[in-house]
Amino acid sequence: MLEGRGIAIERAGHRTWLKWHRGHRFAGDISFTGERIVEGMELGASVEIDLVRFAGYGFAVLHDETLDAATTGSGPVREASEAYLRGLYLRDAFGAPSGHKVMMLEDLAHLLGQISRHPRAGLQLDLKENSDAISEEDIAAFAAAISPVVGSVILSGGDSAAVERLSQAVPEMAIGYDPCHDGAMERLMKTRDFAGFVAGTLRAVPRAQMIYLDRRLVLYADQAGYDLIGAFHEVGRVVDAYTINSAVASALPGVKRLLELKADQITTDDPVGLERLLMDAQA
Repeated sequence: MLEGRGIAIERAGHRTWLKWHRGHRFAGDISFTGERIVEGMELGASVEIDLVRFAGYGFAVLHDETLDAATTGSGPVREASEAYLRGLYLRDAFGAPSGHKVMMLEDLAHLLGQISRHPRAGLQLDLKENSDAISEEDIAAFAAAISPVVGSVILSGGDSAAVERLSQAVPEMAIGYDPCHDGAMERLMKTRDFAGFVAGTLRAVPRAQMIYLDRRLVLYADQAGYDLIGAFHEVGRVVDAYTINSAVASALPGVKRLLELKADQITTDDPVGLERLLMDAQA
């Protein structure tokens, strides 16, 4: 049984995974701690982390472009050396320094290689960089880190060229694509060319197995009479709808509709809380 663990919701014979956004299992969790990521991978959860460039070669496990809010460091991540980043600690939800150190991608991959990963678990590597910011040395560092654990990860991003370049270096790696960036979602809400949007997404990254869609776009299309999730299902793709930040009553109608539309995954900062909210509503 998966109930009570913040892993998945079963509805009408369909399983929807609850993805641990930034490695959060509970509301208030510190983002990107090795402890929580390992817990998710051992339990069989879907876990997401972000990757950004720094002043060396490769990627740091961080989300923001600057260090000040999320870590004990300061300044742009791209100007920070690896040695500097390794000396930093993550901040908790209240801004206080924690005992959790900032990780490089190779640190995280090493952790995954040391544990008994559940065969159902998956780690999403969400790339926050455009292709023009990524060097060949970065790609080589990425491939070296990920190749030993490639069966447990999926690379995603909003820049199709960046996803393609990294995936070519690790061809057996699963990939996904987020077509909602750079004003694409807002333009689609105006044109309502939903079928064209689906076709364009497939052209951009033909090998993408999972499509990441802003939940607001999915629900907007649904109100307009178009099932975006169903359209991607028809062409053999699975869909992640993001992000439910808080497990509060006001989020419940949208989440229920995403479940009815058979979203394959819902991204949330509080998987356990969201599961509890849904179970209470059903009861």
